[in-house]
Amino acid sequence: MTTRQLGRSGLAVSRLGLGLAAVGRPGYINLGRARDLPGERTPEALYARTAELLDAARAAGIRYVDVARSYGRAEEFLARWVRERAVPPGTLTMGSKWGYRYTAEWRVDAPVHEEKELSLARFTAQLTETRALLGPHLDLYQIHSATAESGCLEDASLLRALVEGRRAGAYRAVGLTLSGPTSARALELARAARADGEPVFDVVQATFNCLEPSLAAPLAGAHEAGLGVIVKEALANGRLTAANTRPEDASLLGPLGETAGRLGCGIDQLALAFVLAEPFVDVVLSGAATTAQLASHQAALALTLDRETLATLAALAEPPSRYWRTRSALRWT
Repeated sequence: MTTRQLGRSGLAVSRLGLGLAAVGRPGYINLGRARDLPGERTPEALYARTAELLDAARAAGIRYVDVARSYGRAEEFLARWVRERAVPPGTLTMGSKWGYRYTAEWRVDAPVHEEKELSLARFTAQLTETRALLGPHLDLYQIHSATAESGCLEDASLLRALVEGRRAGAYRAVGLTLSGPTSARALELARAARADGEPVFDVVQATFNCLEPSLAAPLAGAHEAGLGVIVKEALANGRLTAANTRPEDASLLGPLGETAGRLGCGIDQLALAFVLAEPFVDVVLSGAATTAQLASHQAALALTLDRETLATLAALAEPPSRYWRTRSALRWT
């Protein structure tokens, strides 16, 4: 698998990365999880699945792994796997996120799964927790779902602390993830952010797929300016996979299925290839919950889409407001 530098961060990454959101906790919003995960979602069962995925990813040459404080025990699972496999620092590039706190207490039916706070106090506390688990393996630390409305991107004390952490070697790069219909404005603020005249952010992680491609131009501009670009939710939380049985998406699945059949590939591979075709994308995250899904996602790297196919997929785009409204209505399963 080919590798590249993640923007000006200097971190080495593969085009396909592995995100552990779907296997670090018993509940998540990806379609099809009831079928994908072990019957009993105990911490030990989900650790075994996580280790299986990490072993397969490492063997395939995947160089980027993504976790977060709010992904249940994802950081803990990754740290345990690193310890058990004796993985030296620098073998894989690892990124985590701070800002959300996991509150579901290992329940799928919890009334609240995550609690968000993008404050300096939360950053300081969660950095200590992340470093206690990942230590020298922590390469990239990101604000989780930074928004313009939250004020975090204009909080001088917080921005200074992010830069100071990088200077002190707590992590090698500072990033942010974007979510929601105002993501373009948040990216604008992130690109302008400075602490003592030093650019704060090295990497941006954003939702980008054929249903929600509105950030294409802003992300291309950020990449040209030196930011690394990581794409999350390339499969729209399972809407761009065969697991999608939502009646509301019947008109979407028809053209996807026809195009995938013509090319002899899966719908998931088609959706991933659409994202990988963009030169500004450094890493596309696989949120695989099984090794079979991971292998399918790897196969997308060899799929080249012609202009006609890219245009067909681009025509499926939804208004951002509708896309994010649909996403927010997906059930935790």
